Amino acid sequence: MEKGQIVEIRIEDMTEDGAGIGKYEGYPLFVKDTVPGDFVRAQVIKDKGNYGFGRVMEIIEPSPDRVEPICPISRPCGGCQLQAMSYGAQLAFKQKRVTSALTRIGGQPADRVLPIIGMDEPVRYRNKAEYPVRMSRDGRIVMGFYAGHTHSVIECEDCIIGQQSDMKILSLIRGWMERYGIAPYDEESGRGLVRHVMIRTSHARGEQMVTLVINGKRLPHQTELAAELGFVSSLSYSINTEKNNVIMGREVRFISGRPYIEDEIGGIVYRISPQSFYQVNPLQTEKLYRKALEYAQLSGGETVWDLYCGIGTISLFLAQKARKVYGVEIIPAAIDNARENAAANGIANAEFFVGKAEEVLPGHFAHTGERADVIVVDPPRKGCDETLLRTIVEMAPERVVYVSCDPATLARDVKILADGGYELRAAQPVDMFAQTVHVEVVTLITRDKIETTR
Repeated sequence: MEKGQIVEIRIEDMTEDGAGIGKYEGYPLFVKDTVPGDFVRAQVIKDKGNYGFGRVMEIIEPSPDRVEPICPISRPCGGCQLQAMSYGAQLAFKQKRVTSALTRIGGQPADRVLPIIGMDEPVRYRNKAEYPVRMSRDGRIVMGFYAGHTHSVIECEDCIIGQQSDMKILSLIRGWMERYGIAPYDEESGRGLVRHVMIRTSHARGEQMVTLVINGKRLPHQTELAAELGFVSSLSYSINTEKNNVIMGREVRFISGRPYIEDEIGGIVYRISPQSFYQVNPLQTEKLYRKALEYAQLSGGETVWDLYCGIGTISLFLAQKARKVYGVEIIPAAIDNARENAAANGIANAEFFVGKAEEVLPGHFAHTGERADVIVVDPPRKGCDETLLRTIVEMAPERVVYVSCDPATLARDVKILADGGYELRAAQPVDMFAQTVHVEVVTLITRDKIETTR
């Protein structure tokens, strides 16, 4: 294939990041913005020898699963990769992705994967958004999202998977910046002040938190900003003067309101600070956590470890049914929230530790010899450290409940646990991120082997 060549191909499959896959005379071509079943005219933009990348020029024959995206900037924006697919097709894609990873990488039977739990309304679900702030070519302050695989900002103040109330907040902040000559950040020069605006919204209580991420040590005219945003429950700024891709800085300074907002899931009230990890889809989170509680099979006498516990969301769910729950999280502010959340809910049987899970759990086990009946892990996308998995095998809990946001690393870790004598009993996909390629999975892994007949 030659760069610039025009070909007509049928899109047969889709990559994990949402690009369509078609073949021209046996040559695989990856084409963004296509849907399996589309027959398209595409231009080759990159030739890698055995495969290439293409740009869709025309949809000659649309797939039966193709729909009109509900967001006008869905194609340039890098956030929602699946808006051109019907919601049923999105769920089928995610189901296939989880099954493929667990069978191909994890060596697990396909029938262990349960039907995915979808959403009733797959829009307006995100309770958190981080908007980069930049200067446009025509000299306007713009806020929005990064285009796919770039740091070019696509202007957008009303994301269809986010909260409509964000529009008012962003408009007020932009007006405040213009009024007082506060410059947005410029990545190339490293100059300018305001890098991002983070907005969090409490689903249960309607409270809003606003955090400006700034390239400096102080925020000028913050009193005037507080007056503009007097209706929000928490207003702060985060200091990040580093030239990196990390959004939040290490230090947060509060301007007005409380240093947290409160939300409620399943009868538990959670305090959420700017740096806290908290699931972005509250309706699906309750379904996910109830499934995790079901898989833990608690009767009241168990010792449970909740690793990568964040602000204690799963820990406190489990503590209602367990004898003792230990939570571990590396972010000190999150552990402060977890302890506050336990106290606020009158939960006395949950204890929290700051540190890396792969260090705290082995250290505690080596020091006390105390074993766990159930271990719950909810790691970041990279999955669990292998040292941690080996310690879990050594501690030999009856059940491991693994909550994952990446099917591939989940499958890798399931295989390590399986090699240590554990077996995957069930994997429940949950669509936490409608319109995107991402999917959450909660699994039950036990020491008891499943009896099979041949």
